[in-house]
Amino acid sequence: MLKKELRIILISLAVSFVLTAAKFLAYMLTHSVAILSDALESIINVVAGAFASYSIYLAGKPKDENHPYGHGKVEFFSIGFEGAMIFFAGILILVKAVQYFIFPQELHKVESGLWLLGGTTLANLILGLYLRRSGKQLNSLTISGNGQHIMTDVYSSLGLIIALVVIHFTGWHWLDPAVSIVMGVLILINGYRLMRRSISGLMDETDMQVVDRVIRVLSANRGHNWIDMHNMRTQQYGNNYHIDCHITLPYYLELSEVHDEVKRVEELVSKEFENGETECFIHTDPCIPICCHYCLKAECPVRSHPFTGEITWSRDNVLPNRKHGL
Repeated sequence: MLKKELRIILISLAVSFVLTAAKFLAYMLTHSVAILSDALESIINVVAGAFASYSIYLAGKPKDENHPYGHGKVEFFSIGFEGAMIFFAGILILVKAVQYFIFPQELHKVESGLWLLGGTTLANLILGLYLRRSGKQLNSLTISGNGQHIMTDVYSSLGLIIALVVIHFTGWHWLDPAVSIVMGVLILINGYRLMRRSISGLMDETDMQVVDRVIRVLSANRGHNWIDMHNMRTQQYGNNYHIDCHITLPYYLELSEVHDEVKRVEELVSKEFENGETECFIHTDPCIPICCHYCLKAECPVRSHPFTGEITWSRDNVLPNRKHGL
């Protein structure tokens, strides 16, 4: 899988390099600040692609004594770096657009620039769709983030093409820096979103989609000894998943029986996330009398209270660090 991810990101890097050169050629032909804005953003594609290549290589390295949880967290640095670069490009674009408002320049060879820009946009569209699909299939944050950036480039280029066509037929040259300002704002927003996603990962913010998947698979295969599940915490680094939780079991089970129950939970979670590597840390709690009200074990030799009803597992009772009913 690592070789496939590297091959994909290297393809993205090579294509981005060629397309960036084509956009700068279009700028030299037309002197359009909007095209220059598009070209500046494409430079970020190249720089981010190079950084992403290294992050994928590092994320694929096995665990070691210094990195017992693996190296997958570097992907959050990768998308954070890309987001910061995009944000910086947006600022440069806004500054350049304001300069062109103050000191306007006449456009040249718009038709030639449009043909070049149209070709680069089509190539970027194909590349962006490929990266987004591959990122989803491989569950790679780096590839998905790169694909998101490429698709943003596509949308801004489409708007730019429309603006240049209007300028060509109307002579409204003020539209060139105006479009560049809009592009700059959109690029700033996209850069912020990527940085926000990076910070969330680095701060170990809970991914509720992962939590829901774990709850769903364990609820569907709930063992009669599994009295409750609580204090669940999930982390995802690249294709590595770390699931921590507490499970309440009958206090009279032997150690070998407790081990079998824990092993069953681990197997179910691993099967649910079979596209990656899963590691579970499960703490077992002994049941207490209050658990009898919702304990599913029909023939319990020590039941002290009658069964009143099953408690459905959800975020509300699985995430807090307390037994159900307390």
